[in-house]
Amino acid sequence: MSAPTPREVFARLSAGISAGRWHELADLYAEDAVVDQPFALPPAPPHLEGRAVIGEHFRRAAAGPLRLRARDVVVHETADPEVIVAEFDYDGRVAGTGHEFRVSNVQVLRVRDGLIVRTRDYHDHRGLARALARRRPAAAG
Repeated sequence: MSAPTPREVFARLSAGISAGRWHELADLYAEDAVVDQPFALPPAPPHLEGRAVIGEHFRRAAAGPLRLRARDVVVHETADPEVIVAEFDYDGRVAGTGHEFRVSNVQVLRVRDGLIVRTRDYHDHRGLARALARRRPAAAG
């Protein structure tokens, strides 16, 4: 049986996030994987190293109020068979307030032997922060 392709691994990652299966996601990463998030806002770390640290990042996301669903996914193959570039949007909802939003994302993934070894994640962290800051409008009364 051959290892999953980078496109297949990204599809599993995206489906897991969309389904809220955060606890499964670290298994998609190599033990020494590196995730860089250049647009991350404090206190989120812009650099994660190792499956354990990445798993903790996903555990925090699972405990948070954001519900995300990927849409309009476009995956670009590159000249390097280990690397893909994925463009997509998240339709999101903030649990507790019901606020709905959409943010754009680009991920550059390197997958080797069926595991993510490195990603550069360009998520709209400012858009996510704005969504979290929104409050549900008061009911008309």
